[in-house]
Amino acid sequence: MTPAKHSQVISAEALQNFLVGEFPQTTIQIEAVGQGQARIRQPIAARHLRPGGTVSGPTLMTVADTAMYMALLGDIGLAPLAVTVSLNINFLRRPRAGRDIIGEARLLKRGRRLAVGEVFIYSADDPDPVAHATVTYAIPDAT
Repeated sequence: MTPAKHSQVISAEALQNFLVGEFPQTTIQIEAVGQGQARIRQPIAARHLRPGGTVSGPTLMTVADTAMYMALLGDIGLAPLAVTVSLNINFLRRPRAGRDIIGEARLLKRGRRLAVGEVFIYSADDPDPVAHATVTYAIPDAT
């Protein structure tokens, strides 16, 4: 399936400012956005780890959700009330210890009310994904 042609509506810098303003607790960095895609980085700290020293599932789910949110907002512009409808994640392998987590999202389909995309999640500098997610977002009515 090929996504509809997308055009960048908002820059990575503007999205970073939005993210920090709306979610001041986040440490996620927006690396790139455009053409229905986004790449984000989650620096890993002790609070992101679970027993055994691996990155926690909730951290990986946050990366998936945030990457998809940024890909969508990069495509439609700032729509803070866009919300997650569903998120399905498959954990493929253990993230590498001491590495940032990278989320690469792309929209698969964007309609008037829903957007569906996928996110591959990696340990930094490792080409093999540690998780794969499909995410659906509800798009608010334009008012």
